[in-house]
Amino acid sequence: MKKSILLFGILAVLVVIACSNIKADESAKTVEKIAVENNEPTKSLSEDFKKYWYAGTAEISSYQLEQARYGEIRKGNAVLIYVTEDFLPKEQVKADGQNKNNIPVLKLNATKKFNTGIYPYSIMQSTFYPVADNQHAIKVSSSMQEWCGHVYAQLNNRNQFEVMSHSYFQNEADQEFALNKAILENELWTKIRIDPENLPQGELKIIPSFEYSRLRHQEIKAYTANVSLIKENTSHVYTIEYPKLQRSLSIRFNSSFPYEIESWTETFKSGFGPNAKELTTTATKIKSIKSAYWGKNSNKDEVLREELGLK
Repeated sequence: MKKSILLFGILAVLVVIACSNIKADESAKTVEKIAVENNEPTKSLSEDFKKYWYAGTAEISSYQLEQARYGEIRKGNAVLIYVTEDFLPKEQVKADGQNKNNIPVLKLNATKKFNTGIYPYSIMQSTFYPVADNQHAIKVSSSMQEWCGHVYAQLNNRNQFEVMSHSYFQNEADQEFALNKAILENELWTKIRIDPENLPQGELKIIPSFEYSRLRHQEIKAYTANVSLIKENTSHVYTIEYPKLQRSLSIRFNSSFPYEIESWTETFKSGFGPNAKELTTTATKIKSIKSAYWGKNSNKDEVLREELGLK
């Protein structure tokens, strides 16, 4: 009986490994198919990419956060969760099953938590970017909660960018509008992880992150930005400067695969009216782990939060 159980366990492991390899190969074929349909160049998925991103786990990185808000620096934490998944091209949601028409994406869920005096802020942005690296993000969404209320914005990539936004602020309220396609700041965080050598540079039109637009109550649209990539020995720094917004964002990442994000800084005017002053938000990595977190939901799994330095 024990031998049968052991044999069954070994077979199950072999099946999981085989399925992981099949999924990676199928995703690579789908990437090639999408590129042909769009008549655009695609990036070949390296063996390193397949082994790292199609191993059935997500990459979870925690960061010590110092967030500028209301003219002061607030301490908190940020987490970047990267994971690959299949995406439905029409409905633009995660696919429940395998299908040749699914689009393989690298998803980033980026979260921030910090307090402003008595009340807390919770921010989350989700970006779904094709691993083919041959088109804009298929979808971007952002939500923000604090005791005054909450706001939500979503962009869908169709013939144009279709944007809907809901807010408790009168001047933002409920909106639906279309934008001409432009580089999305949100998608650059995923593009770094796929092909940093091909990051766009120069004077460009970029739609700032939804987080920034909602925190600063700025119109969601493309702004002129000056973009540069500085290469150092072990890390690169990607910087986006928006002259009109008086804002800059610098992302430091490892120069070798899998190009982990080590830290970032964001400088902008914090506060409103005459009390607004230039401050810099900083995030510095605490720890990275690989985990199938969606199955780690027992009380005993809270030890993983301790490992990430998340109180």
